[in-house]
Amino acid sequence: MGDLVRVENLKKYFPIRKGILGKKINYVKAVDNVSFSIKSGETLGLVGESGCGKTTTGRTVIKLYEPTEGKIYYEDKDITNLTNREMMSIRRKMQMIFQDPYASLNPRMTVSDIIRESMVVHKMYNENERREKIKELLDIVGLNSEQANRYPHEFSGGQRQRVGIARALAVEPKFIICDEPISALDVSIQAQIINTLEDLQKKYNLTYLFIAHDLSMVKHISNKIAVMYLGNMVEVAESNELYMNPQHPYTKALLSAIPIPDPDKSKKKKRIMLEGEVPSPIKPPRGCKFHPRCKYKKKICTEEQPVLKDLGNNHKIACHLF
Repeated sequence: MGDLVRVENLKKYFPIRKGILGKKINYVKAVDNVSFSIKSGETLGLVGESGCGKTTTGRTVIKLYEPTEGKIYYEDKDITNLTNREMMSIRRKMQMIFQDPYASLNPRMTVSDIIRESMVVHKMYNENERREKIKELLDIVGLNSEQANRYPHEFSGGQRQRVGIARALAVEPKFIICDEPISALDVSIQAQIINTLEDLQKKYNLTYLFIAHDLSMVKHISNKIAVMYLGNMVEVAESNELYMNPQHPYTKALLSAIPIPDPDKSKKKKRIMLEGEVPSPIKPPRGCKFHPRCKYKKKICTEEQPVLKDLGNNHKIACHLF
């Protein structure tokens, strides 16, 4: 089973402009030299604090944002510099479930029209087949075909997210980027959406990039987890390995923040508190970007940026302590 998606040294910088002429004065380094790969049928969980570059990474991989530098490969084909016209055939295979199910659905379109739209764009099926496909998709994601003529505002948050999933599945993709698809939902609904995504993955052999900040949910759906901090990958490992044997100080702090439902165990659990604030991506610190908040920092941490090193057992870490 080979890599379906591969990203090498990906960078996405947003220019900061000033004045009437819009002169560039600096850049927001949202994604800064990120590399990863996802095998066909597997899920890579991408986690980190808000503002670390997770969503920007996902949107750049699917070419909603043009990359500043680096390479993006889909089925070993370099898609980095393809035009929008050339990307059309690739976009059928790469879809995205957005974070906010209400903002990502056109309020003036019915659910039926929302799901049909991508099939029309990609010239898939005739009109009768589209109607049948819409009924089938709604059934697959746990909605009734009678709801097809309703508008997004008539649904709950969980139901709207199911519409977003149905829309993503409409063009029969192989790779789906799930951009925090459960963060805006109640906990009970979150579990239902995760179960739906897992069932769909098994049924259609889907490959996911699952973006989230809730590590407890990511563990259940991911084969491999990558931890991001200020635009960089700091640790990548198999799901169980990362939870049982975290190595990076930042990863340990994130895992310590996961709530435990047992009050007695929760009292005994030691919480790792990070000092200070996340530095600005406009002017990130020199060397390791995490060093201003790390109690283990050494002199080299303030001078040289660490690269991902293989610790064995498919466990990689970017830290000068190793």
